[in-house]
Amino acid sequence: MARVIVVGAGVSGLTCAVRLLEAGHRVDVLARDLPHETTSATAAGLWYPYRALPEDRVTAWARTSYEVLADLAGQEGTGVRLVAGTEVHTGDGDVTGRPDPWWAAAVPGFARTEAVPEGWSGGWSFTAPVVEMPTYLTWLVRRVEHLGGTLTRLGMGGLPPGGDVVVDCAGIGARLLAADLSVVPVRGQVVHVEQVGLDRWWLDAGEGSGSDGLRPTYVVPRSADIVLGGTVEEGDWSRTPSPESARDILGRARRLVPELADARVLGHRVGLRPVRPTVRVERTGRVVHCYGHGGAGVTLSWGCAAEVTGLVHAEDARTA
Repeated sequence: MARVIVVGAGVSGLTCAVRLLEAGHRVDVLARDLPHETTSATAAGLWYPYRALPEDRVTAWARTSYEVLADLAGQEGTGVRLVAGTEVHTGDGDVTGRPDPWWAAAVPGFARTEAVPEGWSGGWSFTAPVVEMPTYLTWLVRRVEHLGGTLTRLGMGGLPPGGDVVVDCAGIGARLLAADLSVVPVRGQVVHVEQVGLDRWWLDAGEGSGSDGLRPTYVVPRSADIVLGGTVEEGDWSRTPSPESARDILGRARRLVPELADARVLGHRVGLRPVRPTVRVERTGRVVHCYGHGGAGVTLSWGCAAEVTGLVHAEDARTA
């Protein structure tokens, strides 16, 4: 058994803490931001490998996470459900000629479809976990505490001393704590609207374009509301919602799902995706790094946590 300090209390940090505790380690989570203050709390929570590479490792992590989240779906208090939906795309209408997305092997029941709204040529249909993040983060914290772990708010200017191993799940904070300037914020804004009876998710991963590149449009139904997104603003650190962006998101979402035309707006949120050329999951001395998940923190969480736990065990075996 090792004493492990996990830095970061978003979905990656808490999931790593759970797996390490289940493996018999003593685990203390330290974080500047508590779970409901993190970017994870803003996420729409749809399983989807977005802005995360390399393809082979991400596919494997995503497959593991899909399996765990599917097992959690429907369990009381987790906030996880399996929801059918469609990713749409534009083109010449030849659905059969478009190659499958690189992550398709991670998804059971992946299928092509032409049942898409007017203005799109086809798409992929599959059932994916949808995670209601406020509920899910609370469940993860309770799981950590039930297993004997702790969670403490602490401002840090660097990775902490102490412990046998430090697991760095600091997200965008890894720019400072790991001195890794390859991690950049990619600002994402969402709009919450009232639930109007929608029971499917919809996604256009590249609808529209602008100075910041392709913008995803997504409509993710939850039990009490619907999350609409989004924006892709490279290098923007602002967490203040933009009225202009909100209007753009609403317009794109209503075009994709016309049933939203009269849905009442409930609120706005902004998160900073921690994007890196590749997700970093590796051990350097006493530090195991696990950050740079882009827009796929939930999607990769359980797969990365399993690899982190293996890295802790492998080093323990070598030094025992």
